[in-house]
Amino acid sequence: MSSATSRRECLKMLAAGAGWAATASAVQAQESKPIKATPAEIAKDPNLQEPPDHERRMQWWRQAKFGMFIHWGLYSIIGHGEWVMAIEDIPVEEYQQLAGQFNPRPHAAREWARLAREAGMKYMVMTTKHHDGFCLFNSDFTDYCAPKQAARRDLVAEYVEAVRGEGLRVGMYFSLMDWHSEDWSKCRDNADARRRFVDRVHGELRQLMTNYGKIDELWYDGAFPLDAEGWRSREMNEMVFQLQPDIVINNRSWMAGDFSTPEQSIEASKRDWESCMTLNDHWGYGSADNNWKSPRTLISNLAHCSMNGGNYLLNVGPRGDGSVPEQTVSILREVGGWVSRNSDSIHGVTSAKITQADGVFFSRKDNTIYFYVQNWLANSFTIGGIHEKPKSARYLASGKEVKCELNGTRLVFSELPEKAPDDVITVIAVEFESPPEQDSMGTRIVVPFIKLIHDEVAKGWG
Repeated sequence: MSSATSRRECLKMLAAGAGWAATASAVQAQESKPIKATPAEIAKDPNLQEPPDHERRMQWWRQAKFGMFIHWGLYSIIGHGEWVMAIEDIPVEEYQQLAGQFNPRPHAAREWARLAREAGMKYMVMTTKHHDGFCLFNSDFTDYCAPKQAARRDLVAEYVEAVRGEGLRVGMYFSLMDWHSEDWSKCRDNADARRRFVDRVHGELRQLMTNYGKIDELWYDGAFPLDAEGWRSREMNEMVFQLQPDIVINNRSWMAGDFSTPEQSIEASKRDWESCMTLNDHWGYGSADNNWKSPRTLISNLAHCSMNGGNYLLNVGPRGDGSVPEQTVSILREVGGWVSRNSDSIHGVTSAKITQADGVFFSRKDNTIYFYVQNWLANSFTIGGIHEKPKSARYLASGKEVKCELNGTRLVFSELPEKAPDDVITVIAVEFESPPEQDSMGTRIVVPFIKLIHDEVAKGWG
């Protein structure tokens, strides 16, 4: 899908086309309610409460920061994105014939996992079953799965083995919605169809949580047209935790889960959150989509997620044969090189109380401020409104000293080279006696002005 059409907007269109007005409004509620609920609402509604043992289970995830999302399935053969069946109105009878062609090359998942590790990622999440209903694992409930079609292999088993082989954490995406199933299409209004379909969903999840060893993350999606009661979400999650006591679960089963999932945007929350984004404009492989994000954009996104307490789940869409587009490989290797050189500015950082600068953004770790310089100014640059003297300054990647002095309330970096030390983003680490708080004309005028405009627009002004 294009960047202008989010996964959520597609769900709204699908809901409207099927006559499910209630589902269309629920699309928005699925993400907004767990994030925006007040403490009183959370206290009253158990669906909005974090699962048991949340703090212990989330420790590895909070440290990981960076993961790879994999969207891969029958739609990858067509190369028009993962929503092609719905958007192009392909009949089930025609679309399911792709299962006879889906026979990816051996060990494709090893290439993905190796690339993820090289990119500095710590975990992966793959579509074990997307909305089209085709299972990459050996489902006990349908023949519409890779081991019983042309591939004759359990592609989830291959993925899990590859991810573990690279020392990464294993995540599984699972769509509750299923366009291939007649019972799904009837389950909102037909009690028998609902019972059959929800029993199948629970059964397939039990398989995924039983047959592949330890699973670290479960990523629900597409919880339509039923609500939490219809899906029996509480019972479903309790089963998952019984089988995988260390797993973390997202918020897309109409329950709060362990973390929220802003999509194609960075939306910091008081609770744990993971921003999922595409590398170009598609989740599944888009053969004509060359709108690739630059390494600088991806690194900036990663840093902003990390410093604001979230994770960055970056998507890769392999081709039908499992190969990864060459542009994806090149971009992620460049990102990985930067992460390797500057990992201290990604892991364990929080936001700094410095916001106003031209082409520079900031994070903090204890008394060290990391200056991410995107727009390199030869010779010198200045940050205003600083009152703390720097103790030391250095390029994070090389450790080489940087001249940095406090001139009044202006922090001045000088005697800089003409060319940026890092072509992507140069990081300068500056240590202070205590973390500085910026107090400049920018913070006193610009920040309140932006807030004023935001508040007025929210009221309907302009």
